[in-house]
Amino acid sequence: MRQAMIFAAGLGTRLKPLTDTMPKAMVPVGGIPLIERVLLNLKTAGFDRVVINVHHFAEQILCFLQANHNFGMDIHISYERETLLETGGGIKYARQLFDGNSPFLIHNVDILSNIDLKDFYERGHDCDALLLVSERKTKRYLLFAEDMKLVGWMNVETGEVKSPFEDIKNMSVEVLKSQYRYFAFSGIHVFSPSLFPLMENYPDRFGIIDFYLNECHQANIKGWVKEDLRLMDVGKLDTLQEAEKFIINQL
Repeated sequence: MRQAMIFAAGLGTRLKPLTDTMPKAMVPVGGIPLIERVLLNLKTAGFDRVVINVHHFAEQILCFLQANHNFGMDIHISYERETLLETGGGIKYARQLFDGNSPFLIHNVDILSNIDLKDFYERGHDCDALLLVSERKTKRYLLFAEDMKLVGWMNVETGEVKSPFEDIKNMSVEVLKSQYRYFAFSGIHVFSPSLFPLMENYPDRFGIIDFYLNECHQANIKGWVKEDLRLMDVGKLDTLQEAEKFIINQL
């Protein structure tokens, strides 16, 4: 079974005023809502079950899925009614909706890319988690050893470093750049159910990247770089027009 989770619960504050009346997942790009684009990409890649977490204007998403007969897919809803649980908490809360025998691909609803989701999902079977990363310029980078095992995180602007390894945590950004590989996270990753026991002592709300960073010393969490990756985060109003051009170029 190929299974996936779409993060669609966020408030979409960077897309205001659009998200004052609709969830981010329903914001159209090229006339098609973001969630429909992700779902159809997953369907094309042969995914059988999809879990979608919802919160902000959740009923709009539920009605849209119902009107489209779930696009012929086996869709399960994880409704975070009371409060947003963040990315890690959202995964933990949805645990019972997954087949516990196989990993699942996690995809932010506002990410457009040229990634082969089937190929990436299959690569994720060899570790506890596989993170799609790129050389995109940013302030925050994930740190990897030569074998692409996750070892930490750094903010090149503030100098902040996170790692369960004391020697790495005490290094400067300049030294880290010279000794480790560093890449930007894409918002697409594969998660193995083997990680759920490590989440048991975590609170209801926590970020998945913080979880990966806390546990990378005892879990096999790796990164994967797609050399010709084209990826766009449709998280801001000024990126919507650019996103339409991105879609056209992908066709």
